[in-house]
Amino acid sequence: MKNIFLLTLIIIVFSSCGKSKEVKIIAKNAATGTSYAGLEYVVVSSRTTSNGEKYRTEASGTLNSNGEAMVSIKQKSGRTYSIRVVEPENTCYNKQITQFFDSPFDVNGTFTFEFAECAFLKLSVHNVNCINSNDEIKFRRLWITTNESNSFNTQIGCFQYDGDYFALPMGQYRYEWEVTKNGVTNSYDSTFLLDANQYFEFTINY
Repeated sequence: MKNIFLLTLIIIVFSSCGKSKEVKIIAKNAATGTSYAGLEYVVVSSRTTSNGEKYRTEASGTLNSNGEAMVSIKQKSGRTYSIRVVEPENTCYNKQITQFFDSPFDVNGTFTFEFAECAFLKLSVHNVNCINSNDEIKFRRLWITTNESNSFNTQIGCFQYDGDYFALPMGQYRYEWEVTKNGVTNSYDSTFLLDANQYFEFTINY
């Protein structure tokens, strides 16, 4: 009986220690692939109690010169583990600011955080050879970096537009547009690159 008690006690002690999970944290620029050195990270665990959710910091620090960090976490049952990397200044994109253990972002213990700083774009659209109110243009913008696109914006008649500068993530973009005049439709596209903090005006004359 005494031996059974000791064995049970040993099992409980080892179970409470949890298993070690080797974690690799990576931060890079989504547009260029370059690494972010010196960003702060934190690994937090949480569990639900009768008094609500309780949180505990398991590890914290800064990413090295390669934009990486390696930590070993004692992962215990009944707890949820998450990683957060503080985004760079002037950021207009982050893929997932908080990532969880055993989620789709957990690739064999490697967690990759992607960011992109802001650039600034101004769009101008001018029907410079307007025929009549049946003229039509459809246009949209695609962020090639992540294959994100907007829906087509459709305008008819002698359309004129000069927008203001707005912030968007740096990277490679493409505008696509279709012009219909006198029942004839022609398609066009143009690709351009925006660097961080760059101001750029894109004009469509049709």
